Amino acid sequence: MPNSKFIPLNHTEYPPPKMQTRAEAFHQLMQQRRTVRDFSNHPVPQALIATCIQTAATAPSGANKQPWHFVAISDDTLKKQIREAAETEEREFYTHRAPQRWLDDLAPFDTDANKPFLETAPWLIAIFAQRFGPSSDGDRDQNYYVTESIGISTGLLITALHNAGLATLTHTPSPMKFLNTILNRPDNERPFLLLVAGYPTPDAQVPNIQRKSPNEIATFHT
Repeated sequence: MPNSKFIPLNHTEYPPPKMQTRAEAFHQLMQQRRTVRDFSNHPVPQALIATCIQTAATAPSGANKQPWHFVAISDDTLKKQIREAAETEEREFYTHRAPQRWLDDLAPFDTDANKPFLETAPWLIAIFAQRFGPSSDGDRDQNYYVTESIGISTGLLITALHNAGLATLTHTPSPMKFLNTILNRPDNERPFLLLVAGYPTPDAQVPNIQRKSPNEIATFHT
């Protein structure tokens, strides 16, 4: 008798040459992904953001607990509140919290405490990690590998948005507890990252940096 806990895998297999072609094409697409700070206010349909979030939710997670929640914000009032709170933390970072070495490493990127993109971009996506969830008996339901799970999911979200033709920026003011307050999120959720999404301005520029070579990032034992 078949085990009802399992269903057949829906998997598409390609001949090795086609696999390589697909892998190379996807690499070229993702090679174009860059962190953007110059965002247009051109609107982006909510349905597109929703689909990309659904893609993020296909990520694997510890014991399939899916310990994530995405709050997508296009409301101007909320974006303004988030910008003000984030810039307060950023000013503390740049003037008191960050060691000089960290500031030196950031210098080539010309970043500072001012974050106008938090208001300009059409969408902010606040990503929350759920440390635990409700259970049927009213007690806490343990979540596992929360940081790993939410990190994978966030990577898929960034990839999905880039694939759709949008630019993104990962923003992590510290601490980010203000997001719980502004967005009325429960105590079992911890802000993981604030993702800015939208179209880049026509004159947007990005730092002239290079990615590490294949030999620097991978080791093969054959």
